[in-house]
Amino acid sequence: MRLLVAKLGGALAGAPEREAWLGALALAPACPGRNLVLVPGGGPFAEAVRRAQAPLGFDDATAHRLALLAMHQYALVLRAAWPRLKPAASRAEIFAALDAGRIPVWLPHAMAGAGPGVEASWDMTSDSLAAWLARALDARDLLLVKSCAVPAGASLADLAASGIVDPLFPRYAAASGARVYLAGPADLAGAKARLSEAGTPGRLIARPAARAA
Repeated sequence: MRLLVAKLGGALAGAPEREAWLGALALAPACPGRNLVLVPGGGPFAEAVRRAQAPLGFDDATAHRLALLAMHQYALVLRAAWPRLKPAASRAEIFAALDAGRIPVWLPHAMAGAGPGVEASWDMTSDSLAAWLARALDARDLLLVKSCAVPAGASLADLAASGIVDPLFPRYAAASGARVYLAGPADLAGAKARLSEAGTPGRLIARPAARAA
């Protein structure tokens, strides 16, 4: 099975582009031998955690666990908007949803909250968590859907330095064993065509040597 892990940025939570991306991503499982796992960003729920941290005085490890729950909340919002999604909290639940012809949307708290190699800090956002999940599922492709433009020719290090991805993403992306794509607003118009032909929208940022082209 060729698996695509796609992270839908939380910044798209209130944008009309969110529905268009969901409609495009729905085409990925229509291609024989390919399936999709959706990773939600934290959206406004993660921003609420950031705003609450200083006034309430909790540490970064607690903030990390709350941010995982923020992703859980946004996953439920996406599920309400797109009934084809099936919330899945474990590897077994993810593959059970795929076997049933559903698209799993990941609830990260159980897996990533206790997962080895998951850094409990603000340096690790849903970007790196998506890469961590891609490794856990042995996914072939990893796609980050962003609300901002993706500069041409930018490396993973460049993207981290500019804040387009989190500081830890280059490390987790390299460890994922997946081909890494980033898509921005300009990639939405052609996303349906790419996905319907078993392609992946956006720019190919990294291609691990261990993977076939």
